[in-house]
Amino acid sequence: MHDIWNPWHGCVKCSEGCQHCYMYFLDRLRHRNGTDIFKTKAGFNYPLQKNRNGSYKIQSGELIRVCMTSDFFLEEADGWRAEAWEIMRQRPDVKFFLLTKRPQRVAECLPKDWGDGWENIMFNVTCENQRRADERIPILLDLPFKHKGIMCAPFIGAVSIEKYLAAGQIEQVICGGENYDGARPCDFDWVKTLQAECVTHNITFCFIETGTFFIKDRKRYYIPKKQVQSEMAFKSGMNYKGRPIDWKLTDRFGTQIHKENLYIAHYRKNCGKCGSRLICNGCSDCGRCREHSIY
Repeated sequence: MHDIWNPWHGCVKCSEGCQHCYMYFLDRLRHRNGTDIFKTKAGFNYPLQKNRNGSYKIQSGELIRVCMTSDFFLEEADGWRAEAWEIMRQRPDVKFFLLTKRPQRVAECLPKDWGDGWENIMFNVTCENQRRADERIPILLDLPFKHKGIMCAPFIGAVSIEKYLAAGQIEQVICGGENYDGARPCDFDWVKTLQAECVTHNITFCFIETGTFFIKDRKRYYIPKKQVQSEMAFKSGMNYKGRPIDWKLTDRFGTQIHKENLYIAHYRKNCGKCGSRLICNGCSDCGRCREHSIY
């Protein structure tokens, strides 16, 4: 996917949300071991890669999700992180989405010149249940980042975060059910409660997918196809666009880039009912939808 940058792969399980990790499941399908942690070769410098015409493959203004098959603050990646930070430093025109289950390690892993944060970095913590929300969000609020968000995925237990949203630092909340081996159910009542708290504080809320097992009105539904999960999440009407995020993106000389010169996401026919559209980086023009006759 064009909006994902995996500078390293593999991880160590550390909490309840890791129990049925999708990365471990997909690695098993490829006869790999998810505990094997390694620096990627072709993909490590992805944000700096260029097209034949000399332009960056990732355009100014795009949002890139980092370490979706690992954790950016994983201890085993300490030897590679400085180089990854340097890559992000060289692309102040690109938005980088960082997500971790290890916020307690973040302060010691920041660049020396970090100050109160970089304008192009959004830092998110995973809060799969109330225990982890109460453990991780206070750390999140104390850390120096310009942009902060919360990810309740896999959503495996009721979560209330209103007392944290009141601090005014959280700009985005995402939630989604669990998939693949051993998926635990996601209850729609949890989603509605979380969404209502975000609406109260005018914070963007995105319900990206139901998960394999979804409970609504005390009925349990089996939804094995992720595309259907996403469509059901969209049709629920839970997605809410709150106050806009004020990104201050610059060129490498520090000059702010005008909005008209930034990437504008575009979508295809099959994107119309996608639960992730509210936070999506848009179509990559890979052509797969034409192959499946849904263009």
